[in-house]
Amino acid sequence: MTAPSSIDPARFLSEQLEQASPDLLRQMLTTFINTLMSAEADAVCGAGYGERTAERTNVRNGYRHRDFDTRAGTLDVAIPKLRSGSYFPDWLLERRRRAERALTTVVATCYLLGVSTRRMEKLVESLGITRLSKSQVSEMARDLDGQVADFRHRPLDAGPYTFVAADALVLKVREGGRVVGVHALVATGVNADGHREILGLQVTSAEDGAGWLAFFRDLTARGLTGVQLVTSDAHAGLVVAIGATLPGAAWQRCRTHYAANLMAVCPKASRLSRVSWKLRWRSPA
Repeated sequence: MTAPSSIDPARFLSEQLEQASPDLLRQMLTTFINTLMSAEADAVCGAGYGERTAERTNVRNGYRHRDFDTRAGTLDVAIPKLRSGSYFPDWLLERRRRAERALTTVVATCYLLGVSTRRMEKLVESLGITRLSKSQVSEMARDLDGQVADFRHRPLDAGPYTFVAADALVLKVREGGRVVGVHALVATGVNADGHREILGLQVTSAEDGAGWLAFFRDLTARGLTGVQLVTSDAHAGLVVAIGATLPGAAWQRCRTHYAANLMAVCPKASRLSRVSWKLRWRSPA
């Protein structure tokens, strides 16, 4: 059984990145914000950094640093300075809550689905920036795409990962001119420092045993070790993949999925409300 279809994948990944990998989110936000400001400053100057053209109207002149407080921590953003006049990212520092939400969402979406020029254009437009060229947007997309790829293939060297949770999200994507359903396999673990960490994410055409086996083999090849307990739903292929790749690790069925399975076969009149179910589950015998 997969997660409910009502889950917003970008929001889910955004929350996971905020809670489980604050260092990653801070790094990606800082790089993306600085790249966006640099591109906008180039647009104001009429030419790229270090480029000599007849269309240039101004020149870059270093940076001034300013703290930007976010839910992922305080970021050190480098605001470009100009030789004549000034540049100030009012879209970021005067509407910071809106900007932070938009930036965090696009980072999570890029992590989940990859980076595209069209997605970058939509983000830039949502922030009220209209001066960037197609080439600048493409360059920003390539920069962020590289960061996402590095994180998704990084070695898992913060182990042992004692506890691991695995699940799948059902997504709708456009492929070959039509909308198809895919499954995003996600694993989250608790590292040696006691912090949650997103271990991996892979998109497959179906949630089957072969997909889960390849997913866990990739995690172990990247360094997943020391696992003592894996929590997931009761998908047969997933349970088999856990046993094949993590020998010695115990498996426990997720109680949220178990409750959903129970309610799916019960008449509506016999179902407990979510609150009542939680109270009865936690009450002593």
